[in-house]
Amino acid sequence: MKSILLTLFIITLFIHGSAQTKDSINWLTFEQLGESLETKPKRVLLFFHTDWCGYCRKMVNDVFSSPQVIESINNDYYAVSFDAESTESVFFDGQLIRNKASNKTRGQYHDIALLLAHRQGQLVFPTLLLLDETFTIQKRYFNYMGPNKIIQALKY
Repeated sequence: MKSILLTLFIITLFIHGSAQTKDSINWLTFEQLGESLETKPKRVLLFFHTDWCGYCRKMVNDVFSSPQVIESINNDYYAVSFDAESTESVFFDGQLIRNKASNKTRGQYHDIALLLAHRQGQLVFPTLLLLDETFTIQKRYFNYMGPNKIIQALKY
């Protein structure tokens, strides 16, 4: 009887765990992205945001919670969400990349955001980049994108 209950408990945990992974995007860090690209090349979605950006929060709350968006991103992309004002150092592609500011300060952007998410030398948020399997930027979006628009963009 105990073994049957234990088996049922394990199956319930497995089913619950599987359901949870479909409820959200599998966000990676840049470090995890590098390892994943080496193991299995796949397209990449980079989402650059800040704490003070209202449209960034709207994308997180309304767009990245949409079941269709979640499914599309999780199936076809590695996804990284990155706070452009983060003070954490990032080790990616054999390089240590950092924010020169020691404290999180509005307008003190991380070097990885300055490198990848700029438009004519300016940073605009939210910024969404779509890259191919070789980490070459294919599309850049510098504005809020609703669920339908982002799903269309992901089909590039």
